Amino acid sequence: MDIYQVIKEPHITEKANLQKGEVNQVSFKVHKQANKIEIRQAVETLFKAKVLDVRTMNMRGKSRRMGKHVGRKPNWKKAIVQLAPGENIEFFEGM
Repeated sequence: MDIYQVIKEPHITEKANLQKGEVNQVSFKVHKQANKIEIRQAVETLFKAKVLDVRTMNMRGKSRRMGKHVGRKPNWKKAIVQLAPGENIEFFEGM
């Protein structure tokens, strides 16, 4: 799989920001068929950061209502990447 298809977007939440500051972990939304080795290679190549560990989890989509119609958000895969000490990935540089 191409490294540009592996990582879809950063997953930015309050918990992800706490993990980034306290234990140097960054969260990403990744391709459903991507494995840990591909995620590690993609992060190291794209962001030029040393990766210590990769944890993955499949997240279930939530049910949503629009009036009387019930819909469903799609399932997705999340990766939590442990960076080496001193390494940093900034998503919003100028803010």
